[in-house]
Amino acid sequence: MKQPVVYILANNKNGTLYIGVTSDLSKRIYEHKNHLVDGFTKQYDIDMLVWYEIHEEMSEAIQKEKQLKKWKREWKIRLIEEKNPNWIDLYETII
Repeated sequence: MKQPVVYILANNKNGTLYIGVTSDLSKRIYEHKNHLVDGFTKQYDIDMLVWYEIHEEMSEAIQKEKQLKKWKREWKIRLIEEKNPNWIDLYETII
């Protein structure tokens, strides 16, 4: 099912973070996990889905993505740990 989602990936607990937006979360995370996407996530082996938020409209998801990218790192970590304190990879829960 396609639905606008903003998501955060990490390479390990408290590691490097990546924030993205997509309309097909399971497909996009699969691409990250299999290094099918050149760029930052491939370079730094960032493929653990640690947080995501579903939106009704893509414009809302994009707005949230832009907002999160401006946040301080400690705020992003707090956001992740509110719902995922052990930083487990949530990919298995979405496929």
